[in-house]
Amino acid sequence: MMTDNLENGSRPQCSVEGWILFVTGLHEEAQEDDIRDPFSEYGCVKNIHLNLDRRSGFCKGYALVEYNSHNEAQSALKLHDTKILGKSIQVEWAFVKPVYSTDVHRGENRGCRKKMRTR
Repeated sequence: MMTDNLENGSRPQCSVEGWILFVTGLHEEAQEDDIRDPFSEYGCVKNIHLNLDRRSGFCKGYALVEYNSHNEAQSALKLHDTKILGKSIQVEWAFVKPVYSTDVHRGENRGCRKKMRTR
């Protein structure tokens, strides 16, 4: 199960709309209800965006699941490596805030050069 701090030290980030999870590995015939049912066990699902192929009309294999609260989204990460329609899915945070070293915050190592005085 994934935690609030990811392996590289970054943390999940709330979008303008809410807390969004990125679900991959979906079966091509998956529909919104197939995704909503297991994810709604962890809280009220605010929105599901399921991308469909224009030609075939089938799922492209991923979806975005949105929750209002961080706690609901955090608990839904338990669905990582579970099966929907016989295929194992992966669940991750859609947006993460990277952790920078302290040098970056002080202006060092940004690729900026000091201005030289000219006479």
